[in-house]
Parts: sequence; structure tokens; C-alpha cells
Amino acid sequence: MLIRVTKKSEIKENELTPESVYKSRREILKKLGIVTASLPFAAQSQANIFGIFGSDDDKAPDGTTFVRSPLVSEKTPYGKGLETTPESKVLTYNNFYEFGTGKGDPVENSQNFVVNPWTLEVDGLVNNPMKLSYDDLLKKFPLEDRFYRMRCVEAWSMNIPWVGFSLAALLKEADPMGSAKYVAFETLHDPKQMPGQRSQFVGGGIDYPYVEGLRLDEAMNPLTLLSVGLFGQTLAPQNGAPVRLVVPWKYGFKSIKSIVKIHLLEAQPATTWNLLASHEYGFYANVNPQVDHPRWSQASERFIGEGSIFSSRRQPTAMFNGYQEEVAHLYTDMNLKANY
Repeated sequence: MLIRVTKKSEIKENELTPESVYKSRREILKKLGIVTASLPFAAQSQANIFGIFGSDDDKAPDGTTFVRSPLVSEKTPYGKGLETTPESKVLTYNNFYEFGTGKGDPVENSQNFVVNPWTLEVDGLVNNPMKLSYDDLLKKFPLEDRFYRMRCVEAWSMNIPWVGFSLAALLKEADPMGSAKYVAFETLHDPKQMPGQRSQFVGGGIDYPYVEGLRLDEAMNPLTLLSVGLFGQTLAPQNGAPVRLVVPWKYGFKSIKSIVKIHLLEAQPATTWNLLASHEYGFYANVNPQVDHPRWSQASERFIGEGSIFSSRRQPTAMFNGYQEEVAHLYTDMNLKANY
């Protein structure tokens, strides 16, 4: 069944979900005569839930198991001493609306997601546009371990050991033109594989494909990662396989998944959640305990660690998610309340 917090002290679904998405979903349910949006999904073996596959040759006989391959990566000091969120929770408690709006929907609905072949295109205001294949993503750039905090805008958090390479390394090879000021990202648009893109109800009413963006200096910051794995293996589809962005000082929705395009441009790009609810989700989306979401506080968070979901502890939220030393200089003299 879906992993869901039901304590009265926790934030309710209609407080977490963007208001327009929540109301639309509830109206559809009413018309269908369904009382609750919490739908169970069938129990599956750990192997069926926790794998990804890269080609038809990697499929298990039943066609549902994904094989996550080990990755060779260099250890780094990032996140030393952090408590690790269990891999089982990282793999089963996700926001990835392309596969459904429930926390358990992505793992249930992404089991046949094909990640090879894959093409990541880098274009726009660059002197060296490029296209990266699935193999390029795993082999072209040296891979590193990056143990980062992850803070969701919904006031919960995890600590996740990612594997990937610096976005700056890719952008340097693409060689941005002097006029490039922003970097736009786009998720795969494939309604056949992604049920949330086929149905407004399943996908939360979002206008797909999902798009995100960063300022160029944010994208070039050493912390900004293109991840191709976690826990020492390639990414599972529910976590954004085969390649996703990880920006640890920003709320999780900025870390776009299953990327097919990176486009450099001069003007600030549109971003999905800002288009959907601009009064709730800004372009910058920096973790800031002093700037509340219109419908809940951002001063603290529910950390998902060992134990049951009900034993998750609340802890204070740190400015820039604890990465103030590395990124505060990017926002000198900026009004962080106006530029949320």
C-alpha cells in the first residue's frame, strides 16, 4: 500500500499538494463516485520493485524486473557524518508525477520504463552542441559519490548517496557563449511509458513535458550534480533514470528527472511548478526556513530515516539546506523573500 503519514501532527494531503491539482483530483474522484484518492498497489517482490533495465536483454523472464548495474565512482567528502536514509525508502517514497501523484505510484508504474537507448541533447547558446548516449552518461565523465541532503518543498527530507558528475563539467565541454545566462532542462515526454502524461488525473494536471531552469552560475556551482546513480548503482526509474539533476540547496522539485534536453539561453526560462502555481513555487526555490510556503511552515522538516514512517523525526530546516557556505555568495544583495 502507499506509504502515507496519517498523524494529526503531519501535513495533510490538501496542504501538501498544489491547490489547483488537489481540487481537480478531488472533483474527478467525486464524479467517479470514489471517496478517497489513496489507492493500493499490488505487493511486488523486492527484485521487481528495486531494479532498472537498460535494454531488452536485461529484462527478467516476466518482463518487469529492472537490473540496476554497479557503478565505479570516486569517493568524496561530501556529506561525511550524515545519517543515511534507507535505500528501501529512497526507492519507494517519491514524487515523480509522470508516473502518478501518490508517493508509491512511481515505483509501481515505472517498472517497464526503457532507459537505453537514451539521448541527452545539449544545445542553445553553446559553441559545442552535443548529444550524449546512455553509455556516454555513464562513461564520458568521471563519476563521483555525492552524499547530499534532499529537502522536499512538502517539508520532509532524506539524506541520499548519489553517484554522478558535475554539471559544470558538461557545460564547460559545451562551451557556453557569452550571452548565455540561464540553463533550461526538459524531461522526456513519452505518454506511452508515463501514465501521468497520458492522463491529467494521474499526472496532476501538469502541462508536460516537465521543465526546470537554473541561472548559469547556479548550474556551474560545484555542488550541482547530474546524477546517474544512487547507493552505488544506476538510477531506478522512479528516481529519475537514467539521468537527473540534483541541486541540494534547493527544494526537490528543482531536481528534474529523466532529462532529455539541456538548453542554454539568455532569458529566464519557464519552469513547471512556477507556471502551475506561481504564488507558491518560485523560480529560485532555495531552501529557506524564514520563507514559508503559503499553506505550511518551512521552519522544520520530517526527516525520513531508520524505522517506520511514523517514527520519522522533525528537525529544524537549515538555510540553503545546510549548504550556505558553498552557495550564499550566489545571492548577495538579493531579496530572498521576493525571489523565493
